[in-house]
Amino acid sequence: MEILLAAKATRKKSTELARPNSASEQVEEIVSRVGEKLMRLRSEQKLSLQQLAAKSDVSGPAIHKIERSGMVPTITTLLKLSNALGVPVNYFTEEDEALPEPVHFTKGSERGTVFTPHKGLDLEGITGPYRQFRSAAAVAHMKPGANSGRKRLKHPGEELVHVTSGEVYFQLGGKEYSLKAGDSLHFSGEIPHQWANTTDKPAELIWVVLRDE
Repeated sequence: MEILLAAKATRKKSTELARPNSASEQVEEIVSRVGEKLMRLRSEQKLSLQQLAAKSDVSGPAIHKIERSGMVPTITTLLKLSNALGVPVNYFTEEDEALPEPVHFTKGSERGTVFTPHKGLDLEGITGPYRQFRSAAAVAHMKPGANSGRKRLKHPGEELVHVTSGEVYFQLGGKEYSLKAGDSLHFSGEIPHQWANTTDKPAELIWVVLRDE
């Protein structure tokens, strides 16, 4: 968005050379703004695609396409999403105010709970909102027998897990990894993966996710 400042300065020097953006460029900018704000707000409210879909009556695939700027939402869709997220509909089209300084302090006693659909896995957030940062991290408490399910996970971005206690099993593609205290595993989310605590003791991890932009 800072490009607008440079463009404004250029117009002051040579007004006769300045031309307004084409209609298609303006539409692309608005659609991009909607997607970015929707992803940011959903992340800040710790809602999964499925949760927001159920809350707004807009399908998960449609929300995903809007966030990736691959779909132009109708006014009805924006009204449903804004109502579900508790913001006015013009929130998605207005220019952002300057973002706060990208610094976030999390007290150990005030970690927020991060939603996860996996039973036996509890997450305590230790990072700031996606509005300011591209990564998210949590202290993960994995109970004995907890696992990611039968279906392998796959998503854009990267993951980094560091085991602080206990033992956790990961399967990435065709390889298997047994992580014990002190071990780390960094991988692309595009690789089909599964995880599980196959022991009779709980495990604790630092779990970091870097989103794909």
